[in-house]
Amino acid sequence: MKSVSLLGATGSIGIQTLDVIASHPQKFKLSSMSVGKNIEAAEKIIQKFQPEICAVQNEEDAKVLRSKVSSSTKVVSGMDGLIEAAVSTDSTVVVNAVIGSVGLLPTLKAIEAKKTIALANKETLVTAGHLVMEKAKKHNVPILPVDSEHSAIYQCLNGEDPNRVEKLILTASGGSFRDRTREELKNVTVQEALNHPNWSMGAKITIDSATMMNKGLEVIEAHWLFSFDYSKIDVILHKESIIHSMVEFVDTSIIAHLGQPDMRVPIQYALTYPDRLELINGKRLNLWEVGKLHFQEMDYDRFRCLKLAFQAGKAGGLMPTVLNAANEKAVELFLNGHISFLEIEEMIERAMQELSNVSTPDLETIQETDNRTRQYVESLLSKGR
Repeated sequence: MKSVSLLGATGSIGIQTLDVIASHPQKFKLSSMSVGKNIEAAEKIIQKFQPEICAVQNEEDAKVLRSKVSSSTKVVSGMDGLIEAAVSTDSTVVVNAVIGSVGLLPTLKAIEAKKTIALANKETLVTAGHLVMEKAKKHNVPILPVDSEHSAIYQCLNGEDPNRVEKLILTASGGSFRDRTREELKNVTVQEALNHPNWSMGAKITIDSATMMNKGLEVIEAHWLFSFDYSKIDVILHKESIIHSMVEFVDTSIIAHLGQPDMRVPIQYALTYPDRLELINGKRLNLWEVGKLHFQEMDYDRFRCLKLAFQAGKAGGLMPTVLNAANEKAVELFLNGHISFLEIEEMIERAMQELSNVSTPDLETIQETDNRTRQYVESLLSKGR
């Protein structure tokens, strides 16, 4: 039986990970977990799965939760609690499904503890990819991708010589506004942006999908996961989300990974690798029912956030940290009604222009830059942007 530490248990990926664990009780058990502020959901998960440790965001919520659950589950809080949930049990794999750069430090500590990392948190590699991959190599720890796109590429590359790869091709649905012009985006609402056509995801990721920043973060992530230069990473629009990504080889052949848009597939694959299990209640892909698949060349002027992500990735150093932190803060401001949809990309670009770069930053510099970037973006509100 494989023991799992799940960081971000009440988010979209976390809930689907719990579904996979519950579907195969003879194969998996939940040893520890973390949540943000959803204490009610955390209580239900604890009652069902009986983990050894549950970490919550703040101590006030921890006190409330301790009064509601059995003493057999230790309730901890803050960053120290998040790290404890990642490293302090007999788990063999840590599923990092938290949102944002908060996932970085627990991942680094879990690598040091020689836990296999099932990574659904894009920001960990975007913010500090060089540190994460160096540490994983040093401790001989596998980083297994959970994102559907990276899981697809991982499977397409299985058994192949990376020197014979011409290009990694990430597919993008285009998000909520894929058929709208930039003029039509000026006055879109938060509710419209949260209406993703194919996937069921959390608010932040859904907005990132609408701006195409989600794909930009995935480009940077792919660079670190598979050690390919940005010139060998491409993105195309594919509205149906049936092909999750592709790999083109030097002989012009392309291997693609197809399936229904169901995040339980890459989650379960990461947990069972190199084996595969039946996906309980999984819907089969019948191509005759799909009929047609559509593809479109990416317009980087239309989707400026994707263009900014390529720029940040190629610049390297602190620029991906700035990109990510500025995006997180700008998306928060949009969701709270403080800025318009198109101002998200404007704030990101201004932050990238304002903050200086360092080629090989250490962890402390990365964390300082992350904080400074968020403060800068916040200050743009008072400056009238």
